[in-house]
Amino acid sequence: MNFIEKIKEYADHQEILKIGRDVNKLRTQFEDYLLEEERKSQVAVLEAKDTEDSELMNKVAETTKNTLTELALLKDNFYEAYSVFKERRKAASEEKSATEQKNLSEKVTLINQLKETVTSEENISAAFASLKEIQEKWKTIGDIPREKRNEIQVEYSHLLDDFFYNIKIYRDLKDHDFHRNAQLKHKLIDQLKELGKQNKIKEIETQLKVLQNDWNDIGPVPNEEWESIKELYWTEVRSIYNKINRFYDDRRVKMIANLEQKKELLEKTKELVASRIKADSSKAWETITKEILDIQKTWKTIGFGPKKENDAIWKEFRAECDVFFDAKKEFFSEIQGEYDKIAEKKREIIAKAKALKDSKEWRDAAGKLKELQSQWKKIGHSGIKHEQKLWKEFRSHCDAFFNARQATFDEKDKQNEANLSLKQAVIERIKTYKVNEDDKEKVLADLKAFSTEFSAIGHVPIKMKDEVFNTFKKIMDAHYKSIKMSAEEQEQILFEAKIDVLKASGNASRQFDSMKMDLRKNIDALQKDIHQLENNLGFFANSKGADSLRKEVEKKVDVLKSKIIAIRKQIKMIPNE
Repeated sequence: MNFIEKIKEYADHQEILKIGRDVNKLRTQFEDYLLEEERKSQVAVLEAKDTEDSELMNKVAETTKNTLTELALLKDNFYEAYSVFKERRKAASEEKSATEQKNLSEKVTLINQLKETVTSEENISAAFASLKEIQEKWKTIGDIPREKRNEIQVEYSHLLDDFFYNIKIYRDLKDHDFHRNAQLKHKLIDQLKELGKQNKIKEIETQLKVLQNDWNDIGPVPNEEWESIKELYWTEVRSIYNKINRFYDDRRVKMIANLEQKKELLEKTKELVASRIKADSSKAWETITKEILDIQKTWKTIGFGPKKENDAIWKEFRAECDVFFDAKKEFFSEIQGEYDKIAEKKREIIAKAKALKDSKEWRDAAGKLKELQSQWKKIGHSGIKHEQKLWKEFRSHCDAFFNARQATFDEKDKQNEANLSLKQAVIERIKTYKVNEDDKEKVLADLKAFSTEFSAIGHVPIKMKDEVFNTFKKIMDAHYKSIKMSAEEQEQILFEAKIDVLKASGNASRQFDSMKMDLRKNIDALQKDIHQLENNLGFFANSKGADSLRKEVEKKVDVLKSKIIAIRKQIKMIPNE
């Protein structure tokens, strides 16, 4: 808002007496603006000091100096224009008062002229000419002091009544003119009744004056109707005046009640401000702050009090609040350093969380993020200045990861359910498969095709994984065992089948690692047996019986070595999942 232009606009306003409340509101807003700008400058200086950066402190100090100079100039310009407004308003008020007194004097003069006409003028034409002149002048005269309006209007109306009833011209007026006037006056009374239902007092006052002038201009009514019509008229007029007076009385009472409420709030504020001495923690300060802010909120809901007292109590209230918030600023400036250190640690946590938020390593990243959340809690609060903003940023990174993970898991769940149906269908086909004992090659090919198809389908829901795989393995093992083969061939075929079946399990990689480990253990055991047998060969003497034993041992060693070769081939057959 351009305060200077606005106050100058008010100072030049044509209706300067009607804009007092708007100007007071503008002045309060301007003073609040100055205080806020000064507060911002002070905060900037304090924050610059906290950085211990001399260059920054000098720069901020220079900026603050320039700001305060500009604010001082702005304040001088504003109050210069405000003084012009006050002088104009004062002059307008004095002019209005003088004008109303002048108008009162003129109306009193006209009333005296009307009295003279009513009591002394016997010439009907001259009397009506005098009356017309008085009425025309009366209409052109502006407002008079409020406290005199009713009295003057009553006296004027009474004289007009006397004029019309006393002047002999009434004898010559036609009855239909009287009745017409009676109709007009009844209509005007109805207008007064409607006016009495309105709530805007200023409009009521203005319109009442117009209707009273119209009443006086209408003219006489039949004598037998006059008293009743006059009583109806004055009943409505008095009712409206009573409503106007009640409004101003109620407003004064309300303003006094408002002032009392503000006094109570001021006392509560003083007690809270005094209690700051015992506030030794951030929580204690924030508790008091909340109560004071609640009081300020309540204060704004209370209407105006009497102007002089209202301005004074507002200044006192604002001063108390300033004392508290200045003390709070000083308290928090001392602990802000610790808060800044905590905030820096939390920024480091945020950076780590940000690095993890797009990760697709769901288990590992989730564990790390949960550990970061635990660290966040242990670090403690980083102060009002940082905490909410930092927490919001940290939470956004965590939410981004966990929401993405949940969406992925949800999608996998849907796919796993579909895979379950497919695998169950394959199992049903395997169950109904008939082994052709005469065509071993085709059976092996068919069984391998079943394994490949089952394995290619993908994961199923984890709670069904073992059940589905075990059912599949049991049926496949039964089919393989039903085929007629040599022991060596059967061992080789069953091993290959075992690999094909394990490919379809939910943890093939782990299963294959376990197989390799078992086979390597078998190799180690066989090598130990070979080593023992070879050591035993050294004890045989050169004799016919010893040669026979040596050949037997060497034959066992060859068999063991053949087994090792076969096992190594099996290891090579196991996929590197």
